[in-house]
Amino acid sequence: MRGAPASRIAGLGRHAPGGGGERAERGAARGGGGGGMGRRTGIRARRYAQAGEALTDIARPAAEAALAAAGIARDQVALTLLATSTPDHLLPPSAPLLAHQLGLTASGGVDLAGACSGFLYALTLADGFVRTRGLPVLVVAANILSRRINPADRSSAVLFADAAGAALLVPDRQGAAGLLGAPLTGDGAHSALIQIPAGGSRKPYGPGLDPQELLMAMPDGKAVFTEAVAMMTASARRAMDEAGVEAAEITRFVPHQANTRIFEAVRKALGLRPETVVSTIAEFGNSSAATIPFSLAASAEARPLEPGELVLMTAVGAGLTGGAVGWKVP
Repeated sequence: MRGAPASRIAGLGRHAPGGGGERAERGAARGGGGGGMGRRTGIRARRYAQAGEALTDIARPAAEAALAAAGIARDQVALTLLATSTPDHLLPPSAPLLAHQLGLTASGGVDLAGACSGFLYALTLADGFVRTRGLPVLVVAANILSRRINPADRSSAVLFADAAGAALLVPDRQGAAGLLGAPLTGDGAHSALIQIPAGGSRKPYGPGLDPQELLMAMPDGKAVFTEAVAMMTASARRAMDEAGVEAAEITRFVPHQANTRIFEAVRKALGLRPETVVSTIAEFGNSSAATIPFSLAASAEARPLEPGELVLMTAVGAGLTGGAVGWKVP
């Protein structure tokens, strides 16, 4: 077993289902209130999976794109990490199925339920695996949240969408770049702020279960805003401290696309330049864990990542789970 001093992102990919955007008018029909949706959140459109599409169906194209960009043999991928809150089934996990569909014959697979922070958790774990084993890891974040929207819950009905993003990590023998800082955090005292109340062991499926309890609930949107800004800002500051970089050195800021007001508040608190912000929320909404890799892939398509760039990613999600990653492009 040979390790590596660092990992690097060899390929990125993204996918949003459907041929056209989910327009604000449909957001209004789901409790969003058309024009108000855009003003409060920055969301103009969302994409929803088609009937019959499952989580692995939308995850696979993003993963295929990342694998193609990396250009490595599929039997070299040693691990597949799938960050999702909406797997194909409660059991079995979806990561082994996804790896099978992709032809990753030597890959292990496991799902991670880190909510909106799931990609950052998966990326951090993948980096550790690459460093210790010296083998490639596929990280995929994907969600089909459209089927969990509760039109009566106005705080959350305007936000959620479906998408997938992926990154393929490989060993970097130079060791001068890659993951430089990765503080992860959580606060279970606020576990009720964002939840799907039923379906787990606390309130299992059974006769008399209210179907509304299987949908998203965000009873205090103001509290979510306050906690999200605080946790994302604190995590990002710690990531920059661990990386030994200043705000002026960050070339791309890739926040979780919760809503525009949240990540703009975080950007201002950190003192980051407006032009560093990577945002896809206007056309694709909030797909939870998928938003960061999806946005990073979109940004790299528009302007390829250059050696020496410093990328800052930060997120907060249900749990509360949170964290940030500082990444230097080798």
